[in-house]
Amino acid sequence: MQRNASAHWSGGLKDGKGTLTSPSGVLKSTPYSFATRFENQPGTNPEELVAAAHAGCFSMALSGQLGNAGMTAQAIDTTATVTLEKLDSGFAITSVHLQVRVKIPGADKAKFDEAAKNAKEGCPISKLLNAKITMDAQLES
Repeated sequence: MQRNASAHWSGGLKDGKGTLTSPSGVLKSTPYSFATRFENQPGTNPEELVAAAHAGCFSMALSGQLGNAGMTAQAIDTTATVTLEKLDSGFAITSVHLQVRVKIPGADKAKFDEAAKNAKEGCPISKLLNAKITMDAQLES
């Protein structure tokens, strides 16, 4: 399986503008810029898209791990927070924190914790990132 998306950029780093497009149409000439990436101006940026990909990938991985443990979640809500830092070698994603809330009435906490750990380590996006990945997984009954 292969998936793709494309980026177009015109101009310099700070005054330029770009667009992101994906074949699915979810991103269709979606604008991004230096200001949306580094100055908190409204709009998307690569790190936000990585966060969305990681949250979605992890949630699906957790659902699979829970199924392997004999549990089905009523809800899995994940927020991934990507940290981009300027290092001596340039900018790098240095960490991702997964904030996870899962609703499974009557769940076994130990089995849940093991499933969450396995999902964090086994999620393909987690494997892709060369960054410290932390997590706070909360089980709600």
